[in-house]
Amino acid sequence: MRIDDNRGGGAAPVRAKGPIVWLDMDQRELDDAYDQRVYAPNRDHIADRRLANNDKVRAIIGSPERAAYGDAEIERVDIYRTTRPDAPVNIFVHGGAWKGGRSAQAAYLAEPVIRAGAHFVAVDFSNVLETGGDLFPMVDQVRRAIAWVHRNARSFGGDPQKIYLTGHSSGAHLSGCAVITDWSRYDAPADILKGALLGSGMYDLKAVRLSKRSAYVKFTDAMEEALSPQRHIFRINTPLVLTYGSLETPEFQRQSRDFHAALVAAGKPAQLLEGRSYNHFETQETLGNPYGFMGRACLQMIGLSAGVY
Repeated sequence: MRIDDNRGGGAAPVRAKGPIVWLDMDQRELDDAYDQRVYAPNRDHIADRRLANNDKVRAIIGSPERAAYGDAEIERVDIYRTTRPDAPVNIFVHGGAWKGGRSAQAAYLAEPVIRAGAHFVAVDFSNVLETGGDLFPMVDQVRRAIAWVHRNARSFGGDPQKIYLTGHSSGAHLSGCAVITDWSRYDAPADILKGALLGSGMYDLKAVRLSKRSAYVKFTDAMEEALSPQRHIFRINTPLVLTYGSLETPEFQRQSRDFHAALVAAGKPAQLLEGRSYNHFETQETLGNPYGFMGRACLQMIGLSAGVY
């Protein structure tokens, strides 16, 4: 079989399809399905916009407070406060294919949340290159950060009974691991999270392990099993909102649809939202707009409306 080898439109060469590796995909197709650059050629333009928007927003709302949730230098959270007393808290976990990103990139996402009346807390954590290919320390850091927010919410005017979680891409995977947590191990209640918005994430690691991401993530059977949220749905006590863009890679679309179907089959509260004509990076960009695809979903999850509360 010969297949079109072009993702951007126009004339393109064809190549022979190789042996099937996953579903109907050969190795090249599967690798492409876990490489956002193949399906989002405007990635660098969106990154430039994010930097510009971050600078603009920080000039308006100021720099966040930075607090430690652990002993390592990277184990910090950025707290953007709203002026509303006893306000809900939205925790944000950034993406970056597990190997990039920092909390500082989320300033432009904070403004609509704090304007609407909730605190915004962005989590910093190690990347997988810094952990030697191991995802477990990253998951533990996110879990400890959430537990810290619960214990310390009142110190910055937050309500510990109204904590919500938002994650995107690999941040949605880490957030998915958070919602399957045995919170008693972190001295926190089972319902610590009142809702979670998971955008364009990965919820079963089998296909990811077969892809080229295994070149930098040292997958093991234990990692694949323990850190595949879809395999531990019985542990979920949090209402979930799953989102993806119609221009995402086929695997990122499938991951959200399959996770949602499994949640519904198990009787768990879950919504699935498709962003029409958005690619992977464009979906996250809409978080910075209270009327955007993900921005609106985030505020609705928290029970807020766009604009000043």
